[in-house]
Amino acid sequence: MIARCAIVIVMLLAFQPAVAESLDADAARRFVVGKLFAFNCFDGSRGAGRIYGDGSVVGTIQFQGVGPVESVWLPSGTLKVKGEAVCASLNRLPIEPCFNLNRIDDQSFRGSISGLNFAYCNFTRRVSLTDERPRPGPLSLKPTAW
Repeated sequence: MIARCAIVIVMLLAFQPAVAESLDADAARRFVVGKLFAFNCFDGSRGAGRIYGDGSVVGTIQFQGVGPVESVWLPSGTLKVKGEAVCASLNRLPIEPCFNLNRIDDQSFRGSISGLNFAYCNFTRRVSLTDERPRPGPLSLKPTAW
């Protein structure tokens, strides 16, 4: 279970293509927090998820692209900023892995565990009904004038 949680975190945060803009922790927060991303990883794993401002993660994953799709929920404080790095804190894991984050374009990024750039996931933003966007005012049943 610990290994799966670590993989999920890698898939939900890590980034690093050859020609990309490196993101510091603050830029990554603005780019990622609250938005829905689909991901595909080097090992075939795939899924979708959302990272919240409190460091919690909610999503789904299919490990190695086979078998059942599993729901994932990691509690508040799982992802933390340490200096300019984004790191993961998981109970029973002896280390706190940190991530290389690189923006590919306006809708996508790549992530990898620091020091393990071969272990990466590509993320592409998806629009969902819960994404923040302007909403119309209250609904009125009165006829309106044109």
